[in-house]
Amino acid sequence: MSVELLDGATIVSFVEDEEAFNGLIHDRFSNLDTNHDGFLSYSEILKEFQSMRVFETHFGIDVKRDPDELAQVYDSLFEKFDHDANGAVDLEEFKMETKRMMLAMANGLGFLPVQMLLEEDSFLKKAVEREAMKINA
Repeated sequence: MSVELLDGATIVSFVEDEEAFNGLIHDRFSNLDTNHDGFLSYSEILKEFQSMRVFETHFGIDVKRDPDELAQVYDSLFEKFDHDANGAVDLEEFKMETKRMMLAMANGLGFLPVQMLLEEDSFLKKAVEREAMKINA
């Protein structure tokens, strides 16, 4: 993890760079698709949701959540990705929903930079790294 400066413009710029964004989407999708069938099942994507620990912590402190409530949240998230409701997420669905979520984060952040603690392999960290490369070039 590292502390980085991030703003909405950095995220928008990353998402709009189709080569960089699509490359990262493809890599992440391939890593999540553990059975290599070209689709993300509920269990495959659930592991990713759980690894983020967004709902199990509050400002980094573990919080006991109702397991039924967590299951409903994860079900709802999966449904957001599974646009055609066929029980699996294909690469295009994954890309579209990830893009939508990142643009929503950019909109929420606005254009004033904030410091954030980012996971090394996260989409946001990749956006910051891309922006730094542009500035240093």
